[in-house]
Order: sequence, then C-alpha cells, then structure tokens
Amino acid sequence: MQIKNAQKIVDDWIQEHGVRYFNELTNMAQLTEEVGEVARIIARRYGEQSEKESDKGKDLGEELADVMFVVLCLANQTGIDLQAAFDKKMDIKTKRDHDRHHNNQKLK
Repeated sequence: MQIKNAQKIVDDWIQEHGVRYFNELTNMAQLTEEVGEVARIIARRYGEQSEKESDKGKDLGEELADVMFVVLCLANQTGIDLQAAFDKKMDIKTKRDHDRHHNNQKLK
C-alpha cells in the first residue's frame, strides 16, 4: 500500500467515525504515548528488562500500527504529503549512506 492511500484511509475513517482530528498538540501527546508503549514492549521483550506477565500478551505490531495511525493523522492535518516526504528522505539516505554502514566495523 502506498502511504498516500494510507493517509486517505485514515482521513476517511476520521470523517466517518471521528468527530474531527484532535488538534496537533493532542496528537503529538498521543504519538508520544504510543511510542512509549512500543518502547515498553521492546525493552521487556528484546531488551534487558524483565517482561511482566501483563505485558506478555501485548502485540508489538498493533502498537506500531497505533504509531502509524497517529503519524498519518498529523501528516493529514498539517498538509504533508507523507509519500513525497518519505520518497525524498529515502533518496537522501540512499545517497548519503550508500557505503557508510558497510564500512562500519561496529556492524561486522
């Protein structure tokens, strides 16, 4: 799925099921909360923290999707074409980092 399509799906959902977009500051707070939930799973499941019994049923994919949803909301409400921005960023990273990581001894 193209990001542009995902932005439209989110916008259609907001129009049909939501009253309106939350304001940008509220969405930023929500994004922070969702990223925190992802961090909690990663720290406990893949990091050194012990995973609590109550965390074992948490779905990392679902939490990552929550992050995506809020990012798409922020892009929509601020007029960002996230597909264009992503494509531009990938071009920049490809040119800038073409050999950078291959020569990083820490990654060997």
